[in-house]
Amino acid sequence: MSKQVAILTGGGDCPGLNAVIRAATWKLAHEYGYQVLGVREGWRGLLEDDIVELDIGSVSGILPVGGTILRTSRTNPFSEEGGVERLLETVESRGIDAVVAVGGDDTLGVAARLYEEHGLDMIGVPKTIDNDLSGTDYTFGFDTAVQIATEAIDRLHSTAESHNRVIVVEVMGRHAGWIAVMSGIAGGADVVLIPEQELTIEDTCEIIRKRHARGKDFSIVVVSEGFELKSAEGDGGLVVQSEEVDAFGHARLGGVGNLLSREIERRTGFETRATVLGHVQRGGTPTARDRVLATRYGIRASELVHEGRFGRMVALAGDEIVDVPLAEAAGELKRVPPELWRIAETFFG
Repeated sequence: MSKQVAILTGGGDCPGLNAVIRAATWKLAHEYGYQVLGVREGWRGLLEDDIVELDIGSVSGILPVGGTILRTSRTNPFSEEGGVERLLETVESRGIDAVVAVGGDDTLGVAARLYEEHGLDMIGVPKTIDNDLSGTDYTFGFDTAVQIATEAIDRLHSTAESHNRVIVVEVMGRHAGWIAVMSGIAGGADVVLIPEQELTIEDTCEIIRKRHARGKDFSIVVVSEGFELKSAEGDGGLVVQSEEVDAFGHARLGGVGNLLSREIERRTGFETRATVLGHVQRGGTPTARDRVLATRYGIRASELVHEGRFGRMVALAGDEIVDVPLAEAAGELKRVPPELWRIAETFFG
């Protein structure tokens, strides 16, 4: 009987997930002759035995499609009573030989624990629009998110200038400001606020006042959702939408853009509006770069399965696809380096 390899996608949806599924299925089924199984809704599918067969026909035409045909969830088997035991029972009853887990730090953290603590043969594929996973230069989905944010900033420039307004653009980025800093540079933002760098409300307002003093009657401020909004007096902090947390202990963020907008208008007297891009950054068709990167990841993940090199994560180093220990993805988050933020800062004001 041929080997059975399961593929799952966990965490937030992301442009390029279907490209990974397509590439891995083609390589595993067509070249290696393995039976490929699709696990629905991330780790939940292994807990509840919600699994479908994948073949060349079922992945045909999905390359440019956003989201994931397998759907996704933020299920954490380690946080559910008996969750790991149920998962392992499904793996045994289905005769699954290996699992390819496509996800961010939470999904790959679970994969690393299942490999290290329970001996489940795992291969990881790094996915997150935030680009904050250690062990890889870039994650697929990031390029698409930056492109969407940049296009939004371009459009907001014209309306800000027409109305002499300050416009605050809130983008995703819980712990790292990669989307904000890259789209801010590409879109010509006048201020970029990210979790890695401390700027107070007063600092931001002063930059905007200096622009107005030079005759620039509009400004674009890009802020990461995970930026801690603080004043010179030290009050303020992280803005959350809800105190409830998900299965991995994360509170829902969002709202810093609206708060910052109100403070800028109150302190400067300049008319200010906020735009929260939200989930639009996750949706839609992936860019060409993300399609190619996701395809390369899917192919290399399949090769690692065939080679029996488990406990690894595929990664990008320069322009080369490599593999690193899976545990690296669950390590320290990759944050924006100071030199990249200083490039954005060059154009402040």
